[in-house]
Amino acid sequence: MSKHPIVVFDSGVGGISILKEIIHSLPYENIVYLADSKNAPYGLRTRQDIIDLSIKNTELAIQMKAKTIVVACNTATTNAISFLRSHYALPFIGIEPAIKPAAINSKAKRIGVLATKGTLSSDLFKHTSKRFTEGVNVVEVIGKGIVEAVEGGWTNDETFISHLNRQIQPFIKEDIDYLVLGCTHFPYIIPKLRELLPKHVIIIDSGRAVAKQTKSVLKGQHLKNTGDNSGDIKIYTNTNNSSTLQELMKNFKDISITHMDF
Repeated sequence: MSKHPIVVFDSGVGGISILKEIIHSLPYENIVYLADSKNAPYGLRTRQDIIDLSIKNTELAIQMKAKTIVVACNTATTNAISFLRSHYALPFIGIEPAIKPAAINSKAKRIGVLATKGTLSSDLFKHTSKRFTEGVNVVEVIGKGIVEAVEGGWTNDETFISHLNRQIQPFIKEDIDYLVLGCTHFPYIIPKLRELLPKHVIIIDSGRAVAKQTKSVLKGQHLKNTGDNSGDIKIYTNTNNSSTLQELMKNFKDISITHMDF
């Protein structure tokens, strides 16, 4: 079995929500997290830019002897993961908006998707949405300024909350009963969304599903670490956001956070 690390990458700190789920699910694995905050948000970039950045992160992960790579970014998954899988032999785990469970469980047959422009405009998202939402009204909203607020640690700012409230009005107007979060940065504003949305709206993201899939892939390819010591968790960031990362990981012990130019 392999002691090489799982490498997780995202356009900043958003994928920490995925990292936490993977740590809980696979406590004995060594994990490296790459926070590409310098290039965040990916959702405003061209598809080719997103592919190029994903290649950069993948090449760095390979240098770190990754045994599998988790693309903890909806925009990178929907725009680049097919390319990555066709050009690299490593197993890749991606993340897509949890449209299927929302569409299946919605009683009102009205669901909302809050995501980046890059995700909502991608062919993979359109294919997934079309496949699972027949007979369901899907209200799509591009989340503007949310990634920047999470990266900057100012999601409690009154100006941001007012801006967020204006963005989610289409969900309230259409009376959705499920809201799908299509960006790994967005789970950090769930408390704010619950305050602003009607109480009956159920908010879902893909964190646990990604951790479950990662565990399944490692087991299926005989890559799971069978040791009984807690794994080493290393976080690398390419901007001066160590304080934000420390706050997000404050309940986890013995985690190193290092600035690195990548």
